[in-house]
Amino acid sequence: MYMKRWDADQESAADAPDLAALAALLADRTRAAICMALLDGGAWTAGELAEYAAVAPSTTTEHLNLLVSGGLLAEERRGRRRYVRLAGPEAAETLENLAGLAPYRRVPVRSLAEANHRRALHHARTCYDHIAGALGVAIAETMTERGLLGRDDGPVLTAAGAAWLAGLGIADAAPSAAHRAHVRTCLDWTVRRRHLSGAVGAALYRHALEHGWVVKAVATRILTVTAAGRTAFRDRLGLPDEALFPSLALAPPRA
Repeated sequence: MYMKRWDADQESAADAPDLAALAALLADRTRAAICMALLDGGAWTAGELAEYAAVAPSTTTEHLNLLVSGGLLAEERRGRRRYVRLAGPEAAETLENLAGLAPYRRVPVRSLAEANHRRALHHARTCYDHIAGALGVAIAETMTERGLLGRDDGPVLTAAGAAWLAGLGIADAAPSAAHRAHVRTCLDWTVRRRHLSGAVGAALYRHALEHGWVVKAVATRILTVTAAGRTAFRDRLGLPDEALFPSLALAPPRA
């Protein structure tokens, strides 16, 4: 069989993933904090992120430029203002998975209000455009136990799962031209188990939000399960009470 002779002049370089460059972007605690804040799926100004991260606006701008050029963030202009957001669901899932693998570090909790905030964040929150936290993990695990999700070759929506979504009035979010994964799971940093993401996870979150099952707090990722939501999650999915109340949610594992 004829094989083309390798030409060093024509093929002197090849593309390869630069994992070290991605790691370097997140090696700075301020940049990592900015990325975690943007997991709320919103668009923030540099000033808002500077206040959140407690650093100077000029320093924040330098960090944002690096994150945009590195492909983790995307920017948009609204008039004279610059906004940044995560580059897309793949960036969000990468960050959540990395957070799930990262070691825990002890941080001070200075007030009851801060303790309640952290408890609520661990219980239910957004991960870009889907439900995370103990609630998200419980949804994924219960759907698997009931045969709505299959795991023979990665997570897949079963025929029973598609019928269950249809019963809720959710159209099966099949793969689109945007190449969004149909069903994915993220390693949840709350309990280091997996929650549902992908197009199906996003559709389920939109349905829960639109029907008042959950309410998203202003300027935070925290979700609150409403009384109607507790009834719906029990009746429609059989979620246990420990998944529906922050005080009963599973605590994160210690490092």
